[in-house]
Amino acid sequence: MSETPRAGSTRTDIVRQSAVIAAAVFMLIGATVGGGAFGGAPVNELQNGALSAEGSYLAPAGPAFAIWTVIYIGLACYTIWQALPAQRADVRQRRAGWWIAGSMVLNGLWLVAARFGTLLLTVLVIVALLAVLARIIVLLGASHARNAVDRVLVDVTMGLHFGWVTIATVANISAWLSQLLPQSFAEQADVWGVAVLVVVTAIGTASALATRRLSPAIATAWGLAWLAVGRLTAEPASTAIGVTAVAAAVLIGAAGVYAAVRATPQRAAAR
Repeated sequence: MSETPRAGSTRTDIVRQSAVIAAAVFMLIGATVGGGAFGGAPVNELQNGALSAEGSYLAPAGPAFAIWTVIYIGLACYTIWQALPAQRADVRQRRAGWWIAGSMVLNGLWLVAARFGTLLLTVLVIVALLAVLARIIVLLGASHARNAVDRVLVDVTMGLHFGWVTIATVANISAWLSQLLPQSFAEQADVWGVAVLVVVTAIGTASALATRRLSPAIATAWGLAWLAVGRLTAEPASTAIGVTAVAAAVLIGAAGVYAAVRATPQRAAAR
């Protein structure tokens, strides 16, 4: 059976809800300042263009980043929802709320690091963000959502965040290495690019099957599909990486659908 909220809330619950709100505000401020809303170059021009769609062989094409709008809307709605008295003593929020707050702080911090820090700092922040999001997915998997709102605002939003940051982490590390390694390494870009995508495919497929969640697979497949577009239609061009990215997107997406279909009867029985 799915878990229900505990009868009594505590001061710690109120502190947690307040921390999530504060983290969301920091994230939005970080996104506004880091994104260049108050002046300065846009994100794709920061770090000598390393973070742009043309910054590395494993960077998705520009339209892929539109998924951030969906994620930010989901996080904003989640912040409002979790602050309601009905969610104060919710078991799932007690388990994951602090981690979700941490993920939003790291989200905003990445954009600040991209604008005012170094490329290596952005790598460290996004790796930490990916680890925190992975922890959130594990914690949420310990119990089922109580209703459709819970499922959409918590499971789907966090799943999309995790799935997209998986690809963003690969692109960020690739951008850092592209700036760090000698130009001669570019001659082997097809080889190491395909190898990385094979690893991403294995991890993404295993994650979908283990967590039985569709949203992370959708976000990862989305990023891979646009990575393929970037390599097949723009610079730096690579047919091998582009074709591999297409195959990876299909496999991870299929694994997500299969896992979600298998999980549906179990979730229905838990209600």
